[in-house]
Amino acid sequence: MVLVSQHPHTGLRNWGAEAVTNLVKSALAYKHDPPLHENPKLQASILAPLQDLSTITQPDIRQKQLQCVFQILHDNGDSLIHGWPLVLGVIGAVTNDQGEKLVQIAFQSLQLVVTDFLPIISCYYLEVVVDVAAKFGLQKQELNVSLTAIGLLWNISDYFYQNRERIKSELDSSPSDDVVKVRETTDGLSSFDALWMCLFTRLGELCVDGRPAVRKSAGQTLFSTISAHGGLLKEESWKNVLWKVLFPLLDNVKKFSSSAPNTKDDSAQGNILIHHSRDTAEKQWAETRVLTLAGVARTFTAQRKILQGFYKEFPHAWALLLDHIEGAALCQNAEIAIAAIKSFQEMLLISKDDSSTFPMQPLPVKPPISESINRTGDPPSADTLKSQNEAETDQTGSASDYDIALWSAAWKVWLNIGTHSTKPPEDSTSLYVPSQPFLTALIQTFPPLLDHIKVRFSVTDLKKLSDVLKRALTVPVHGDSSPFIVPTFPDISTTPLQEATLQAVEALIKTIKEGPTSMHTMYPDIFDQLLAYVDYGVRVPKFGKIETKQFGSVKGPTVDWVTMNFVPFAERCIELVVDMYKTTASHQNVIQAHVLQNIIKTFRQPLSLKYGCPSQSTWMLAINSLLTILSTGLPVAHKNEKAFQATWTELGQTLEDFLFSKNPTPQTLSIEDFQRDEALDCKVVLMVRDDILPYANTMPKEFIEQIMSILNKGSIHSTSSDSFIDTDSSRKLREEFAKTCFETLLQFSYVNQSKGDENCLTKLAVISLLQRCQDVVKKYAEDEKLSGKCPLPRPRLAEMSSVLKAVTTLIASLKRAPQANVEVSVWNHIIQLYPYLVECTTSPSPSVCKALRDALKEYKDLLTPPTQIMTNGR
Repeated sequence: MVLVSQHPHTGLRNWGAEAVTNLVKSALAYKHDPPLHENPKLQASILAPLQDLSTITQPDIRQKQLQCVFQILHDNGDSLIHGWPLVLGVIGAVTNDQGEKLVQIAFQSLQLVVTDFLPIISCYYLEVVVDVAAKFGLQKQELNVSLTAIGLLWNISDYFYQNRERIKSELDSSPSDDVVKVRETTDGLSSFDALWMCLFTRLGELCVDGRPAVRKSAGQTLFSTISAHGGLLKEESWKNVLWKVLFPLLDNVKKFSSSAPNTKDDSAQGNILIHHSRDTAEKQWAETRVLTLAGVARTFTAQRKILQGFYKEFPHAWALLLDHIEGAALCQNAEIAIAAIKSFQEMLLISKDDSSTFPMQPLPVKPPISESINRTGDPPSADTLKSQNEAETDQTGSASDYDIALWSAAWKVWLNIGTHSTKPPEDSTSLYVPSQPFLTALIQTFPPLLDHIKVRFSVTDLKKLSDVLKRALTVPVHGDSSPFIVPTFPDISTTPLQEATLQAVEALIKTIKEGPTSMHTMYPDIFDQLLAYVDYGVRVPKFGKIETKQFGSVKGPTVDWVTMNFVPFAERCIELVVDMYKTTASHQNVIQAHVLQNIIKTFRQPLSLKYGCPSQSTWMLAINSLLTILSTGLPVAHKNEKAFQATWTELGQTLEDFLFSKNPTPQTLSIEDFQRDEALDCKVVLMVRDDILPYANTMPKEFIEQIMSILNKGSIHSTSSDSFIDTDSSRKLREEFAKTCFETLLQFSYVNQSKGDENCLTKLAVISLLQRCQDVVKKYAEDEKLSGKCPLPRPRLAEMSSVLKAVTTLIASLKRAPQANVEVSVWNHIIQLYPYLVECTTSPSPSVCKALRDALKEYKDLLTPPTQIMTNGR
């Protein structure tokens, strides 16, 4: 009859198929004695003709065959004890060459088998059920059938789990010869684990199917199954999962993803509307790669206790997964790259409850002499493993050393990703700029990673980290996305990337402070890193040769690249510098590295710009922070004179550039803001008066001369107006600042009663004061003549009165002092001032006239006859 079913004539062919199917159904329905389920050979003989019909390619014959199978399942399914391989073989014989209708009919039978007959199918045949279900997942005729077949595989796995004890017991019993042949091909695994391996392997094959929906469903099912039921597997079986399922899957997905076309295929999509993020094969495979990488990383994290039991193989598996993460992170697909970083983060999510096997706090452990693995993922040497296994006196240390070696490999991967992804492009043709979310995720990975590698974290590592952070911060934003990333006024704040960088630096500072003394050598490098960030707030860095527009100059997405706004970030870094210096100023490493000088040098840039600074809040914070730092650093400098010699020159130039900035006061500045800024200038002078001048004898003479020059210049600065009758601008003259400078000069101009080192300061102060007085009096006399009947501004009159009172006090002090303490040059300066005082006697101001009379009276003691009297012209 089977031969008739192959006849080319349609009628004969159908009669033959009808005869075969009817005979099979009748034979199965007949009540045999003994029952049919007790006679495997007879059952096989009855079903064999039905299976032979599978060799016929005619659709009508196959349809009758499948309809017969479906009827048999309904009528005799509970008695097919030994016939299941034949029945499942018929169901699974449907190929892609056959029509959609045949696939649907066959799949109905499979669904019936899985839903109704799994409990009565011999456990030796469950692997066949898995294979058949996987075939329907792989068929290309009907997408819904494939997706439903994957759902059946999940149901089968759930059945395996719920009936695990019965299945194990039955599989471990003496099987038939056919079953023995099957079990001999399971690589030494137990029959139950081999069943799971079959399921995982088939799902792995579906994960690289050509259809995106199938891949996604299969991937989710595979990793959900491993997560839910992986605990049932023995350790040896997990090796097979790693090396025969997970890593081959990663390799295959990477291969297909790399070679997928990036053009639209309308014929493949049909009439289905697809979002633009998934409208090419490349984008669809990218999604698959993302899901696969995330699933494998989650598996490593969830099953780490079991996987770490493979002491020789786990380091290689760990390094291999890190290689996949590194490769994905460095590919030029933003979705895959950021997913790789998230998978990296997944591997770092280690619970503190499991610290015994994966320690979170390895600080007390002695660092290992050499790393157990290297970058290529090679396992530890035999000698290393032997020493670790035999070290009974330090078992915890050996385990920790092993873990630290693993995390060291992770740290190297992090550095590789950071170094290569932040490398500026050499030219515009190979332009690839990492996204801000990618860089943010990468930097956020560092703090938890640092917690594992801090016992091995060195100065070299810190410098490499600093390079990555600096370059990451300079990466610009594409103009199209800048409105969503770059904050706008008035909501100025740090970007997510900048915030992640700050958190990384703070974690680093905390680790160094809490770590051993040897880590304190990193303090100078941390300061250098923070000061570089402070500089970004004034001088925006460039990313290679990419042309960018600065923040604030862009209105809408009209340019290709926009730089970040670094002002809030730089100001946060200034605060970190202050807090850190207050606690580390006395450390010898900080002193020897001239950290205070570097801070002053960096702060000099915003302070010299002052009103020309990108943000007014920056220079205000910088000057207040500098004063706070000097209050801590100057006492240290006084105790370590040799180490701070170069600091004084930098400090003097910084103070001068700030107090006499080349950027004038804005015309729009309000009186209140002007007074606020002037108060800051006065605060600087008071710092000089209280913290610098009293220690002049321990400081370089050139520095003290510069300070005196600054005070002298400041005391006359209030008269520097373009017009001597400009009463409006006189409202913004730094009168209080000039007064403070003058009073400071006056305070240090009193001559001491005995000679000593401080006389140097006195001499400088007196000469500066006299020079200042002469300039003020001279200019006052000139401007008064030009003003006619128009009085000079009130600040000018008050300044003149103050100067004259200072002259009176100074001359009186000099006359009381021992003559040996007063140099002749000082008297000469006083005498040279006299003619200018006489010029002011016509002043109409009562206050000026009174002060002038008091000053002139002091000159009477200086009036002496000529030393040589001439007689008759001789």
